[in-house]
Amino acid sequence: MSVNKPTNITPRDKAEAKDKQDSLLERASGAYGLDKLAPAAVPVMLDADAKTKFAAKRTPTAKVAPVEPAPVGPVPVEPARVEAKAEPERQTAPEIQGRRRSDAQPAVQFSGERHPVSRDLLREQGLIDPDGGASRLLEEFRIVKRQVLSSANAEGTAVSRRVLVCSPHPNEGKTFCALNLALAMAAERDSEVLLIDADFGKPCILSKLGLSHETGFMDVLADPSSHVEDHVIGTDIPGLWVLGAGARTGRDSEYLASERTWEVLNRLTRGAPNRMIVFDSPPALAATPASELAKHVGQALLVARADVTGQVALEDAIDLLSACPDIRLLLNDATFSPSGRKFGSYYGYGE
Repeated sequence: MSVNKPTNITPRDKAEAKDKQDSLLERASGAYGLDKLAPAAVPVMLDADAKTKFAAKRTPTAKVAPVEPAPVGPVPVEPARVEAKAEPERQTAPEIQGRRRSDAQPAVQFSGERHPVSRDLLREQGLIDPDGGASRLLEEFRIVKRQVLSSANAEGTAVSRRVLVCSPHPNEGKTFCALNLALAMAAERDSEVLLIDADFGKPCILSKLGLSHETGFMDVLADPSSHVEDHVIGTDIPGLWVLGAGARTGRDSEYLASERTWEVLNRLTRGAPNRMIVFDSPPALAATPASELAKHVGQALLVARADVTGQVALEDAIDLLSACPDIRLLLNDATFSPSGRKFGSYYGYGE
């Protein structure tokens, strides 16, 4: 039986003893050739060739500071340099990408054959008759129109000329209001309005006007090579143009969220300060395209039906449309006015 006795090992020299006292990081650096983690030597002065090779490139707006040793502690920042770097941030993202400021480019003109809109069909549905003169309904939507146009003119941007007409639930009158608003806007002098059917699940704008077309808005979004103006339908109502919903794809929200939507809408409003675009969207609480369209418009009219639409539904719809900077409520089917307002009776149309 052998017993191992402890043995005191004496280092050969003082350098070897110092290595035994090195830290774990220092010993690891020596084992893997990291040279004790020492920083590389930096020459204070550079020769003429090196100065020419590594000198910072000068620009008209930049100043190259002389090379100095790195200071210890916090480095003070010159106010002038901070302001120069912060200057680009003052521009908004849509302005940088050319989404909101596109009026300087040539306008896209709508052309093609104009199709007749049945006036009898408009009257049967209780819509504004463009040939029928003043009426209570027309006077009511003249007030709505004037507020929408005032907001668009105050902003003066292409996005502000895009108006979304929506409602929390179905059967609250969003399509009725979108059609009447477009008909009222078409009566403006030296202006035009494009009514877009964006209710891809249940499109009905064309049928309510007595029109038909095989392609529409969704076909333009799905085909990057197509031009939106080729799918716009002209009407015999001066100033009124219509774009149908198009074919159903099952990916409506995904197409609306793509960059292609910005391109199409910018093409429609480009260089046309007197052109308004009105969207008839799906109900906000029933389908997601409404919230996606809200990102592309500057105004939204949320239709509430009197004695039908609840306050909680309105609050939820406003939250979903919050991407739009200007949301207003539009009361539909109201039979009582506290002020006794009766537009149309002055012109002889009675109650």
